[in-house]
Amino acid sequence: MSKKVAVIMGSNSDFPVVKSALAELKKYGVEFECRVMSAHRTPTDAADFASSAKDNGFGVIICAAGMAAHLAGVVAGHTTLPVIGIPMKSKALEGMDALLATVMMPPGVPVATVGIDSAKNAAVLAVQMLAISDDELAQKLADEKAKMAEGVKEKDAELQAEIANL
Repeated sequence: MSKKVAVIMGSNSDFPVVKSALAELKKYGVEFECRVMSAHRTPTDAADFASSAKDNGFGVIICAAGMAAHLAGVVAGHTTLPVIGIPMKSKALEGMDALLATVMMPPGVPVATVGIDSAKNAAVLAVQMLAISDDELAQKLADEKAKMAEGVKEKDAELQAEIANL
């Protein structure tokens, strides 16, 4: 059985985007726990969660945060588990502030960062990390990639047929 994935949001307002990550984890049968914790408003809770995550059966932590977006960095500073950051889009700077805050980490405290609001990719990356030591999960990923490739081939065939009829 694979380890769990922790999904932490800086605010419950992030949930409309984050729920696509949860759906993706469910699709692969990966157990997860989703919480709201703030790097600024509940820093002790975030640090405590991160410090005990490995002992609590987690293998990867996904953190979604906007604006200053310090959540992933705070979590990464308190664990040896891989941390994936999802920079969240905001009104003021369209998520660029969160992207830069999440990706620009100091040496020794890495945060893998996906695109702005790219929760599904964060989940897939977490699944890939867990699949390193889980052959069943690795096969599910391979099957999904084959399915995606087939979908592209079908779209290309449709395009070629449309072009032929010009």
